[in-house]
Amino acid sequence: MSKGIGPTQKKILLLLAGGVALGLSGTPRRYFKILHAIAEDWRDIDRRTLKRAIASLYQSKLVVGKSNRDGTYTLILTHEGKIRALAYNIGTMSIQKPKTWDQKWRVVVFDIPERFRKKRDSFRAHLQGLEFYELQKSVFAHPYECIDEIEYIIEFYHLRKFVRTLLADSIDNELHLKQHFGL
Repeated sequence: MSKGIGPTQKKILLLLAGGVALGLSGTPRRYFKILHAIAEDWRDIDRRTLKRAIASLYQSKLVVGKSNRDGTYTLILTHEGKIRALAYNIGTMSIQKPKTWDQKWRVVVFDIPERFRKKRDSFRAHLQGLEFYELQKSVFAHPYECIDEIEYIIEFYHLRKFVRTLLADSIDNELHLKQHFGL
């Protein structure tokens, strides 16, 4: 692999990943949110910088190109490019606070084997970074909609069979949780 990735290359990887996410996201609201973010980011990249950045991504084997029958050219993330894009995206993830709380708790429960200790510790750190409340060592709660973010982290670390998510109407220490989250 070549030298580190610069900000323009990082943005291109994220934009390409955004195109993949667009095809995988399930709701129209998600589609428009992704499209809006992509449009803003493309405007910020000047053409000369874009060409240099793409050439660098080719050399790093993070993207490949495909000529189309209609004369256009498509950039495609390689497996390594997808991993890099996921890593950049996961670091900036946050959970949006709605105007009104729906009175539901999102609970994440996991039992990740010791042989995956680093993944388990990283997963736990991401939950803490997203401001989840740690009910127990492997049980976390959050009051706001966050299933997309959790699914993303689960897929990133390949932990699907070790993690469960619950939607709860109440938790026995709810008063403490409400105070913690300022509800």
